[in-house]
Amino acid sequence: MKKILGLLASLMLFFAVPSWALEMLSTQSMEAPRTYKIEVLQVTDIGPYREALNGFLKTLRDNGIKEGENLVVNRVIIDFDVENGGFWDRLSLLGRIRDEANRVASAKPDLALTIGTPATKYARRILELGKIPTVFTAVANPLDAGATSMSDAGTGATGSTLHIDMANSMKMLKQIFPSITRIGMVHTDDENGVTHVQAARDSGVPFGVTVTSQQVNKQDRIVPALKPLYNEGSGVQLFAVPLDTYYAMRKFEPTNDLSDFAIERNIPIVAFALTPVPGAVLYVGADFGVVGSLAGKQALKILKQRKVADTLPILRQETPKRFS
Repeated sequence: MKKILGLLASLMLFFAVPSWALEMLSTQSMEAPRTYKIEVLQVTDIGPYREALNGFLKTLRDNGIKEGENLVVNRVIIDFDVENGGFWDRLSLLGRIRDEANRVASAKPDLALTIGTPATKYARRILELGKIPTVFTAVANPLDAGATSMSDAGTGATGSTLHIDMANSMKMLKQIFPSITRIGMVHTDDENGVTHVQAARDSGVPFGVTVTSQQVNKQDRIVPALKPLYNEGSGVQLFAVPLDTYYAMRKFEPTNDLSDFAIERNIPIVAFALTPVPGAVLYVGADFGVVGSLAGKQALKILKQRKVADTLPILRQETPKRFS
């Protein structure tokens, strides 16, 4: 009998509690402190990738998610000899990316961040099957990384892209060099580089600009490719540097040699990427730090607002940064 009376008293007390108090208790319960776990996956460790990651983490910090407090980040960098890697090395790289993606899927983090096109392209399907929300960054062309469109990442993913409307960049170039009609670019088989050069070629047509390019291997010196573009004064009038990992390797040796070659022949240099190029008269492109920050904004929506990744569009830096 005493137990029944006690139960009735508890029920009466529960229903006597004001609704606002119950709502407050419920909200406090939902907002209980928690620790987020993020897995970061990338291929090679280059400066621009570090800038993107720093931008990503800064956005999280600015919104209350901080390493050492309520955030644990496990960053995996898959080493790859981008200069000398051949077919079998690339095949091995693919296997290593998939192995790491399977590990991440098994670890069940709150979110996976993939930096760069290779890591995003070859890990995303495994992460999708593992139901791990995926955010990518530092990808020049989302389509190359398996996205459905330039704004839709496809199932289980979202992110931010380095893609900048090359027409805007070409317009800026023509404002500074109105008489330029022939541009030369050197690139490798880097997916970002190939895409960037093609975008420059397509965007130059409406401005009366022809883009001629030379493809090199990542271990090659740049000078032999510059000479046919220059062609003893009858070739290109300006050199442009695309978004290609080739230029950031070997302590920027390709950019230094390009600068020496161009200065000796009085040919201006423009960088269509924010890569240090000695002697460049114009830099125009996406900022890796800003693009990383955009990925952080999408991550916050997934972590704090419980948004589903593929309901969020791919973000990009709308206006390219310009330095001259």
